[in-house]
Amino acid sequence: MLAMQRYNCSDVPPFNVTPVVQELRVEAVACNTTRPPSNPASAGLSMTLGILFNAVALIILAKAYNRFRRRSKATFLLSASSLVATNLAGHVILGALVLKKYSEGTGSAADNPDRPCLFLGSCMVFFGLCPLFLGCGMAAERCLGVTRPLLHARLVTTARTKMALALIWLLALCVAVLPFFSLGAYTYQHPGTWCFIRVTEGTRTTDLVFLMLFSVLALSSLASAFVCNTISGITLVRARLKKRSCSGRRSGGSQDTEMVVQLVGIMVTSCICWSPLLIFGLVLAIKSYSGSLGGERDTYNSLMMTGVRMATYNQILDPWVYILLRRAVLRKIYRVTKRQASLKGSTFRSIRWEVGSFQNSEKNTKI
Repeated sequence: MLAMQRYNCSDVPPFNVTPVVQELRVEAVACNTTRPPSNPASAGLSMTLGILFNAVALIILAKAYNRFRRRSKATFLLSASSLVATNLAGHVILGALVLKKYSEGTGSAADNPDRPCLFLGSCMVFFGLCPLFLGCGMAAERCLGVTRPLLHARLVTTARTKMALALIWLLALCVAVLPFFSLGAYTYQHPGTWCFIRVTEGTRTTDLVFLMLFSVLALSSLASAFVCNTISGITLVRARLKKRSCSGRRSGGSQDTEMVVQLVGIMVTSCICWSPLLIFGLVLAIKSYSGSLGGERDTYNSLMMTGVRMATYNQILDPWVYILLRRAVLRKIYRVTKRQASLKGSTFRSIRWEVGSFQNSEKNTKI
C-alpha cells in the first residue's frame, strides 16, 4: 500500500499529471481573482455597530434639539443631527451594498465596473465628503458664535442653517457624480468587494485629477476645521480667564465650551481616520499614473484596505463624541475622579498620621 501511494504521488509519468495540475492551478487562480474573501463578519459587525451607535446619538441630539430649539445652540444641534443622520444613512447603504457583494461571491479588482460598482463608488465619495464638510461648517459656525456673538445672532438662523446643510449635501453629490461626466472613473478595488476611484489599474489623467480634487476638498475641510476650532478654543480660554466672576457669562460659556470640545473630538477623529486613505490613495494614484508601481501593488492594495477600514471607523466613533462629550457625562466623570482623588488623599493622610503617631509612641516608650 505504501508503495502504491508512493507510486501514485511520484512515479506517474509527467504527461498524465501535468495537464491536471495545470488545470487545478488555473482554477485556483481564477477562484482567487474572482471571488472575494468569504468572511463578511467584519463588514456585518461594522455595519451593525455603526447603525446602533449613530441611532443612539441621533436620539440624544433630537432630544437636546427639542430642549434648546429657541437658543443659539439649536443651529449646532441641527448640524450635528444632520451629520449623525448622514453617517447612519452611509452605514445602511454602504453596508448593504458590501454585504450583497459578499453574498454574490463574484467580482474582481480587475473587472469592468458595472452599475452596482458605480453606485457604490459614488456613495463612498458622497458619504466620505459629507461628514468632513459638515464638521468644517459646524466649526466655522461655532467660531463665529464665539468670536462675534452679535453677528452670529443676526446672521445664523434655523432656516439659513437648513439651507447651508442642503448646499453641503449638494456639493458632495456634485463631486460624487463627476465620473458619470467622464471626469475620473470608479472601479472595483482589492479584493473586489468595494469600489472607489481608479488608482491601481490604468490610471488616467482624469482619474488623477478627480482623486486630487477629492483629497484636496477633504484635507481643506480638516484644515479649516482645525483653524476654526483653534480660534474658538483660544477665545473661550481668554474669556474664561477675564470673566470668571460673572455667573451669567459662565453658563453661556459652558455651552460654548461643550460644543467646541465636541468639535475638537470630531476633528481629531476625522484626521486620524481619514488621513491614511487620502494619503495612500494619492501616492498610489501618482505611482500608477507614472508607471512606477512595479511590485509594490500588493502592498498598496493592503494599505488602501487599511485606509478604507479606518475611514469606516470614523463613522462609528463620531457618535461617541456626542454620547460621551456632554456636560452631564463630563460632570459625572469629574465628580467620580474628584471623589477618588479625595479618597486617596484622605487615605494617604490617615496613613501618614498613623505612622507619625506610631513613631511618637515609640519615642515616649524609649524615654
